[in-house]
Amino acid sequence: MQWIDEVGIRIKRNNQVLFAKDSEYLQDLIDLFQNQDHKVIALWAFDFAAESISKLEEKYPEEIRPRNALIAAQEWSAGKMKMRLAQRKILDCHAFTKEIDCKEDIAHCHAIGQACAVVHTAKHAIGYPIYDLTAIIYRLGIDNCIESVEKRKQEYIDRLFYWREHFGDYKDDWADFMLK
Repeated sequence: MQWIDEVGIRIKRNNQVLFAKDSEYLQDLIDLFQNQDHKVIALWAFDFAAESISKLEEKYPEEIRPRNALIAAQEWSAGKMKMRLAQRKILDCHAFTKEIDCKEDIAHCHAIGQACAVVHTAKHAIGYPIYDLTAIIYRLGIDNCIESVEKRKQEYIDRLFYWREHFGDYKDDWADFMLK
């Protein structure tokens, strides 16, 4: 399994992020993202960010920065918040990582930040899987993660197809820049 070798090398190098943006393993996801409407990718990203936030809130119930980043991104995408304020909230989410030591939780924070940044550009979408899969590996270990990583990758694909098919179910407004 080629991605295991790639991840193993990154672990030996003591890299914090265990997948690269140009990872061959993620290429099919990258291709899928390139062929989706920006709004579909945003809805996909909001779903996964909310999931990661729930995991963090179990361990850090008083911490509000990840949730605030998602709320800000959703408001920004709806034209209810200016970019700079939303950007600040997203950067605050990333900053939370400086206060924690758990590599899994750090990866979750960065995954949330990347998901929220999808509002700015859909190119940030691949950042969520990069960090989310990294979190899975940190949680399970390199020897026990294969099935979970493969399953999770399929969930990304399935949810993207879900939002492509159910895009009309979303009832909030979109900012003008999201409609272009």
